[in-house]
Amino acid sequence: MSTEEVTIALDGVGKTFGGEEGVRALQNISCQIFDREFVAVLGPSGCGKSTMLRIIGGLIPHEEGTATVLGKPVRGPSDDIGIVFQRANLLPWRTVEGNLRLGVEESNIPTEELREQVQTMVEMLGLTGFEKSHPHELSGGMRRRVAIGQALMRNPRVMLMDEPFGALDALTRDRLNVELLRIWQAERKTVVLVTHSISEAVFLSDRVLVMSERPGRIIEEVRIDLPRPRDPKTLPEVPEFGQYRVQLGELMGVV
Repeated sequence: MSTEEVTIALDGVGKTFGGEEGVRALQNISCQIFDREFVAVLGPSGCGKSTMLRIIGGLIPHEEGTATVLGKPVRGPSDDIGIVFQRANLLPWRTVEGNLRLGVEESNIPTEELREQVQTMVEMLGLTGFEKSHPHELSGGMRRRVAIGQALMRNPRVMLMDEPFGALDALTRDRLNVELLRIWQAERKTVVLVTHSISEAVFLSDRVLVMSERPGRIIEEVRIDLPRPRDPKTLPEVPEFGQYRVQLGELMGVV
């Protein structure tokens, strides 16, 4: 049994949409995610990955089992949880600075302190020089970084990420995976990432939770024992990287 602090715990969680005769999305989901751990959730389309993430984030209720975050039952959204969705929900009339401020404007932070926080975030996201740019003036990758920065501005202890790079081209996605690892290593949040990409899961994660077809169940938990920091140029040449990809592919029925 791990002596690490449990940050997220699901025990027998089940979810059905549309009542008893509706769509059974999740069945008996049980897992623990530890403090500062990076965990990927991998599974086929429609298996309930995003539903599980939304239950953890307090965005939708569950009918069965228990869900706790930081030792408290999940009963709704929490400032301790930041969420990055599949689409970058940026306000088109706001600049990068304005969008980053969005999540903390109601927190009564003094103006000068808020300005410093925004500038620090801009630098960490690698967006220096684009502070006054609007979303339509940014590349897709830049918009994704702003969306991640929005969630980080509230300094949550937990980050939930629902396929944040899924709509991007492969090269931009690979670059943002490197950026995400850099940000995670600097901030050391507990991260849960939903993805369809086996390579992305192996590259980023400490552990991968593999889900079945709907109704979603966790069918395997794979620990990724690769040293950090991870270099995307050399890691694919490491035999263990390929072995993890094959193992996860077999679990998902794609190899």
